[in-house]
Amino acid sequence: MDSLFDSAAEEATPQPLAVRMRPRTLDEVIGQRHLLGSGTPLRRLVESEAPMSLFLWGPPGTGKTTLAYVVSNVTKRRFVEISAVSAGVKDVRAAIDNARRELGMSGRQTVLFVDEVHRFNKAQQDALLPAVENRWVTFIGATTENPYFSVISPLLSRSLLLTLESLTDDDVRAVLERAVADPRGLGGRARLAPEALDHLVRLAGGDARRSLTYLEAAALLADDITVEVVEKAVDKAAVRYDRQGDQHYDVISAFIKSMRGSDADAALHYLARMIEAGEDPRFIARRIVIFASEDVGMADPTCLQTAVAVAQAVQLIGLPEGQINLAHAVIHCAMAPKSNAVVKAIGAAVGDVRKGLIGQVPGHLRDAHYPGAAKLGHGDGYKYPHDFDHGLVRQDYAPEQVRERRYYEPTRHGAEAPVADRWARIRDFLRGS
Repeated sequence: MDSLFDSAAEEATPQPLAVRMRPRTLDEVIGQRHLLGSGTPLRRLVESEAPMSLFLWGPPGTGKTTLAYVVSNVTKRRFVEISAVSAGVKDVRAAIDNARRELGMSGRQTVLFVDEVHRFNKAQQDALLPAVENRWVTFIGATTENPYFSVISPLLSRSLLLTLESLTDDDVRAVLERAVADPRGLGGRARLAPEALDHLVRLAGGDARRSLTYLEAAALLADDITVEVVEKAVDKAAVRYDRQGDQHYDVISAFIKSMRGSDADAALHYLARMIEAGEDPRFIARRIVIFASEDVGMADPTCLQTAVAVAQAVQLIGLPEGQINLAHAVIHCAMAPKSNAVVKAIGAAVGDVRKGLIGQVPGHLRDAHYPGAAKLGHGDGYKYPHDFDHGLVRQDYAPEQVRERRYYEPTRHGAEAPVADRWARIRDFLRGS
């Protein structure tokens, strides 16, 4: 559908705050600094008159639709938006035909924006190819899923892929403050208490659109927006986190320590508190992934597999169903045998490197594939372990400065016990003990 609105209809149906506050220029865009700096591909493409093809890949609420709109607005191109959820091949071809007709009659180019383009099947994506290849439109596709898996390669190879990042808390705070003051937003008619602003930032979870939706709901209830008003507007109990935000850190700390202490019930309690208080489920999932290596490690290597799978599941389906996946990972992590040997090992190795214990890579381990390497003696004397019994051969692997250093010291917990036995035998053999 064409997104050029009739002014009478616009007056009759006020646009949502998130739409009214949509930036009009690249300089008004908050966040995504890596895409918007001087000389970046997006800047150069916007400043040129040539049609382009872009894929914008990133989490919800990071500005994909906004950037498409800005490209259209700045370049004075016609903006046509298609949702991959409801559009079919017929709709795609109709939009392209209209764009060609407009280009032929007036010379005006069209931005064809396809939201959630990963939902298009192969036939629908194939229908876009002629328009992209012949540059009949400036095509912009938005996706929350990895386009290398969800977009056909001919379409992807003809497009520039830009990756958007989740907004920081400071970015979301700036979005909200602008919306309160800007005439297009609340125009100063409402006062947002500092603690209410902080709570909205927490609830947003890096999603600018969500933050503006919550702000608009709160502003409909009262001109003085407090935490209580925000609670009522978004149906989230802020009492679970104190208003200075200290409990944000206290609860995540208690969550991690409960899993570390193998108390699955306590860990689930803190998980529920975070979910109900509006924590970004992706933040919770990231903490679980870290925990799986930091506190479980080799005592149960499957714990990391579960944590990563759950992080992907939460990204795919979101809440409320994602809370089941999170609970799955929390129970696995809490009940798993514990070992911090992995985090201690890398910490000790990094510590030595930072102290300058580096040394030269032994000559027999150096790369011997490039021309001239043999003349330098690279690879001379290297013994190929697969040629020896048990796949082991005694030779020096570490630089001389750290040859006797011991980094990985496995525990006797869970699956790490047999690893400890095997590592002890291998280490003794390699070092000639």
